[in-house]
Amino acid sequence: MTERPEPTHAGFVSNYPPFAAWTAEALPQVAAHVDTPPTRDVPLGAYVHIPFCRKRCRFCYFKVHTDVPASTVRDTVSALTAEARLWSSKAVVRDRPLDFLYVGGGTPSYLSRGQLRELFDGLQTHLPWRDTISITFEAEPGTVRPEKLQLLRDMGVDRLSMGVETFQPRLLEINGRAHGAPHIQAAFDMAHALDFPHLNLDLIAGLVGATDADWDADIEATIALAPTSVTIYQLENPPNTWISKQLRQGETLALADDPTKRQWVARAFERLEAAGYTVTSGYTAVKHEPAGSFAYRDLLWRGADLIPLGVSAFGHLQGTHLQNQKRLEVWSEQVQAGQFSWSRGYTMTPRERLIREVVLQLKLGTLALDPIENAHGVRLAEVFAGPLQHLVERGLLHVEPGRWRLTREALLRVDALLPAFFLAEHGGPPPEPTHVA
Repeated sequence: MTERPEPTHAGFVSNYPPFAAWTAEALPQVAAHVDTPPTRDVPLGAYVHIPFCRKRCRFCYFKVHTDVPASTVRDTVSALTAEARLWSSKAVVRDRPLDFLYVGGGTPSYLSRGQLRELFDGLQTHLPWRDTISITFEAEPGTVRPEKLQLLRDMGVDRLSMGVETFQPRLLEINGRAHGAPHIQAAFDMAHALDFPHLNLDLIAGLVGATDADWDADIEATIALAPTSVTIYQLENPPNTWISKQLRQGETLALADDPTKRQWVARAFERLEAAGYTVTSGYTAVKHEPAGSFAYRDLLWRGADLIPLGVSAFGHLQGTHLQNQKRLEVWSEQVQAGQFSWSRGYTMTPRERLIREVVLQLKLGTLALDPIENAHGVRLAEVFAGPLQHLVERGLLHVEPGRWRLTREALLRVDALLPAFFLAEHGGPPPEPTHVA
């Protein structure tokens, strides 16, 4: 087999085919698709994008707005309800209750109590959910108040995810975080007092200015707060961040390289495991958390449908991807006028749907073969013989009865390894050469 070079770094793989393959030209096909009843009996969820933040972090590459007038926030909440109403009439969604809901951002906890109540009431009116729904809500520690958290509990939020990123005051300031170190302890005290079933803490390995000592202190502080789960992201540096712009202008920034970030995450996982946590993906360690409690990840990565709500939000319905317009005013005006505001889409082939499920589930570290093989009528060892051999020969993946298991080393750089499973037109390896006698 031809030797394949492996990248030292790849961006976070959140979908397949990559977003660059999605086009505006595919939107007529998307529109026809959402008017078609579902052909697969899979769970249904919704992602709600709240695009507002108190400050834009210097590492942020998401679609967020700061310093907006109160009227813009009110209009956005109203538009989210209008968009939910549009989806409720579509055949691909009609009469299907939600199994999971994820409210992300931006900073969802930026909203007031009244706006949060309006949002949840509007969503449930048009997209009713099951009694067993799992609802994840992202929060920034500096925006957390007891009354707001109590409302979230009353609205059914069972998983609260705090964007801490670091506990070090110096790093919070350098990296442009809105909250200060004292806010973190206060926010967790409030959340623990309200007994949220699942309390997640986000960290970022490799923030500007971070040292070994800073990272070790962050891990010890995390363990002391006793969250139900810990999610660790390795800092990415896309071209639209403040960090990238400073580097292009010739500024020298104290940034850890990729091997150092992987080493930090490995050390964090070791400490968390010693404290009673279990590593469940390349980013997450959980403690006392029943299987299936992170429904957004676990169901979505196993082929569930996802309704996109909000500016720039993306979703997946019965093999078709779609993303909303990226300009807030355009998205808001269009949905308020009773029409969808999509910017691009993509309808997958059966092979692409198979690849998507394989690569997303490999991010969990283990891939159960039978469910995928039975659903798609294939043998994965035959379909992916090339990438499988590639990873096995390098000691990065073990083939076990009924499953594939990534090593810890592979799990820490899983996003750089997954393109081995992609089709060539999506950045995967070229086809193996054929030899003619």
